[in-house]
Amino acid sequence: MKRLLLALGMLGLLVVGAGAAYLLLERREAGDIRGSSTVEFVTTAESKPRPVAKPDGIVWPMYGFDVRRTRVGPGTLRPPFRAVWRFGARSLLEFPPAIAFGRLYFTNNSGTMFAVGAKKGGRAWRYVSGRCVASSPAVAGRLVIQSFLNRPPCNSERRNLDGQVVAFYAGSGRIRWRVKVGPVESSPLVAGGRVFFGDWHGRVYALRANRGRLLWVFPTDGKVKGGLAYADGRLFVGSYDHRVYAIRARDGKEIWRAESQDRLRGKGNFYSTPAVAYGRVYIGSTDGKVYSFGATSGKLRWSHGTGGYVYASPAVWRRTVYVGSYDRHLYALDAATGEQRWRFRANGPISGSATVLNGV
Repeated sequence: MKRLLLALGMLGLLVVGAGAAYLLLERREAGDIRGSSTVEFVTTAESKPRPVAKPDGIVWPMYGFDVRRTRVGPGTLRPPFRAVWRFGARSLLEFPPAIAFGRLYFTNNSGTMFAVGAKKGGRAWRYVSGRCVASSPAVAGRLVIQSFLNRPPCNSERRNLDGQVVAFYAGSGRIRWRVKVGPVESSPLVAGGRVFFGDWHGRVYALRANRGRLLWVFPTDGKVKGGLAYADGRLFVGSYDHRVYAIRARDGKEIWRAESQDRLRGKGNFYSTPAVAYGRVYIGSTDGKVYSFGATSGKLRWSHGTGGYVYASPAVWRRTVYVGSYDRHLYALDAATGEQRWRFRANGPISGSATVLNGV
């Protein structure tokens, strides 16, 4: 009996020791990396909202506001806020609207797209797609471009699922063009007369915004769920193959690729839409980390761990990165080094992305 108890005790010690070693090794492998303000950090490139051109009436053209997806918008609004009107969309509104021509353009998860008056909330038009949607539209001239997933069930893993990207005339809701691709969860990016997005088949596309003509396709090895960001002729996008890519916007050629940090439980994937500022690319990962890569080199400049998934997209303002985590905290991180400046505890997991308006 004593021998049995001794053997069980030794086995217990081995299990505890192995568990402790596993945790220590995982922490060591995936430890945070601190950055520097003197290495690939452009201090003159302040993240400021660009003045909105009033003649064209485009106030908030796409997810993340600008092509760099910094999520810093113009305006003087500050809390406290009061409700002016309410519009019933009859289904979850997961992603924010684009705002142009005195209207809000948005789509619910059930695939119904709405154009709603900004002042009174009256419906101007709607389009029923019969498809699932988890993205924001983008405005390109007088067109509003929306991406669509597969038909329900929305979380289906069946093969041969398809999706669409559709361009509507902003005024009437009439369809200008439609392109059939894989299911698209990526919020379209409009830059230089082109539309960029990724799909669940792991491909990144470039189309002519006015006609929907295909210009090029770039392959990755995993689903592309987040949107793309653009800066200095380059596109930046994360994939479910653990990688972030820099792609030449002109012809779709790869410039560099980078990966999330090694972990015993596997590398993290990238759902988050990146933000580009100060010569860096900022993006969250399913491994609970926020990453900063050099926009030119692709080298990892810093990483900061949170206690949960980072699905949210970062906002970047005044050398600070603001991003939420599933650990119920909103983090403010130094844009150069990744050091935590503060964190705020919310009432639940944070999947939505922060936005900065008038210093708030």
